[in-house]
Amino acid sequence: MKTYDDIGIQVPEVYLPKIGTDLTKWAVIACDQFTSQPDYWQQVEQIVGDSPSTLNLIFPEVYLEKPGMVERIHGIQSAMRDYLEKGILQPHEGLVYVERKVGGKTRKGILLCLDLERYDYTKGAASLIRATEGTIVERLPPRMKIRQGAVLELPHILVLIDDPKGTVIEPLGKVKEKLEKLYDFELMLGSGHLAGYVVSETVEEEVISALRGLARPETFAAKYGVGADQSVLLFAMGDGNHSLATAKAVWEKIKAHVGIDHPARYALVEIENVHDEGLTFEPIHRLLFGLKGDIFAALKSHFGAGFTYTPVSSAVEMVRRVDEAKGLPQAIGLVGGRREFGVVEIDHPSSNLPVGTLQAFLDVLMKENGVEKIDYVHGQEVVCTLGAQPGNAGFYVPGMEKADLFKTVILDGVLPRKTFSMGEAHEKRFYMEARKIS
Repeated sequence: MKTYDDIGIQVPEVYLPKIGTDLTKWAVIACDQFTSQPDYWQQVEQIVGDSPSTLNLIFPEVYLEKPGMVERIHGIQSAMRDYLEKGILQPHEGLVYVERKVGGKTRKGILLCLDLERYDYTKGAASLIRATEGTIVERLPPRMKIRQGAVLELPHILVLIDDPKGTVIEPLGKVKEKLEKLYDFELMLGSGHLAGYVVSETVEEEVISALRGLARPETFAAKYGVGADQSVLLFAMGDGNHSLATAKAVWEKIKAHVGIDHPARYALVEIENVHDEGLTFEPIHRLLFGLKGDIFAALKSHFGAGFTYTPVSSAVEMVRRVDEAKGLPQAIGLVGGRREFGVVEIDHPSSNLPVGTLQAFLDVLMKENGVEKIDYVHGQEVVCTLGAQPGNAGFYVPGMEKADLFKTVILDGVLPRKTFSMGEAHEKRFYMEARKIS
């Protein structure tokens, strides 16, 4: 495989389903979506039926805490081998230009491999490839079990570049008609349209040159107003933080035995430009299941005199007040907990972002066994509907400006975990391509 070590990437050999495969049934959404909505995954199972599908190659997290985890993992790994042996998956070498259309927007990306030797998810990292939010290492072992015995990886990882002039990805859209089309089809359950094209060698050279331009230390220092000795950040995590961290953890575990040139050194990802007009940053809200006490008393105990609560008449009013709030006090919407809708205000926050202040409280609540489960969800409707159910509560948090992401990570380090999401749940990346990792 062709590698460009200076910018930490490798040109992949991807595996795609053979011609004639029903691609709408083949491609399914990222495994960490709709984890509080099992009916979504039941619909996926009904649509797929017995057809070849990535559903058989991934572990939807809605089932992560259900019985039969070991058997499911063995089934996934067996299906991977079976699809390869039967020729259901066919190899294609080269970068892949991807267009995803959903909700009247088009998001553009390039599929490539990132060098895990250039990636560090620990706090304070100064690597070329970095996490943008805190990584919970306790979440890695179940994911490692799946990857360690797998012959394939299927990415839902989206990694961002900060390219305000559109030099890397955007030119491919202008020449896509000259590229070989790999796939072009409608995604299931209202998730839009997906198309992919093989990037020719000539265009690949232009992509690499543009990435090298972004990675020049003098360009980097001028863009962010930092010293010339500051380590360059070229790739920042967008979605799939724990999936890339899992790939890194597995690589660190096996590299002494398999050698530095093993395919598991790299991870297949899609890169996107944070300035892409089709890319939106959505807040990630919190759902609490099985409250074991009074959520208002817990909030008051944690935040003290800096905590106030104002009931409002509707979800619309709650969202408006939270979205319009600026500076101090920080505003967070609260659904349920005996009162239908309201706005929490915090005068002395522990984080620069409301979501960070809230997460610090939720971490304590979980540690003190004040709630059975916390889920992280997209969209106002889900947090309002499920948060209002007996024994539950929901927190609606404001979003962040996507243009601030790189500079915030460079200057302040990682954000609080689950700070933002690249689009809502149905807009997430679908599994389409696979790559051999053993």
